[in-house]
Parts: sequence; structure tokens; C-alpha cells
Amino acid sequence: MRLQLSKWGNSLAVRLPVECTRAAGLQEGDTVDAEVTPMGEIRLTPAQAFDKTAFLERLRKLHAKMPMTTTTVEMMRQEDRY
Repeated sequence: MRLQLSKWGNSLAVRLPVECTRAAGLQEGDTVDAEVTPMGEIRLTPAQAFDKTAFLERLRKLHAKMPMTTTTVEMMRQEDRY
């Protein structure tokens, strides 16, 4: 599908057809992330809202899996390098 760029203030804009927005689950006012690939492609993806609760839960799970080891400072003190 070819789309035409139009001037919008000092920027260029492209209008997305309703078929594209429906397929992506987008509505007016939603946010998208724009990325330019090394090949020069422009990629738009629906922005994911940051879920602080889910992030903290993932962090707790990761922390629980991490082995508790001697810190670098403790190792230095034991080796008289401190």
C-alpha cells in the first residue's frame, strides 16, 4: 500500500488508512513507537504502556534466581587489596 506524505507544520505526516489501524488495534489518541532500521525502513509499532507492577514482579523473580555470592569489595578485603 502506498501512502503520500503531506506537510503538517514544519513536519511531514502520513495518514494511516482505517484498515491498517484496525488491524493493529489502534484508535485515535493511541501512541506508537517509530523506528528507522539500518535499511532505511520506517517501522511503527503500538506503544506498550509501562506496567510498574508487572516490572517489579519480574524483577523479584529474577532476583530470587540470582545466587548470593561474595561482593567484589569483600573479595578485595579478604585478599588484602583494600
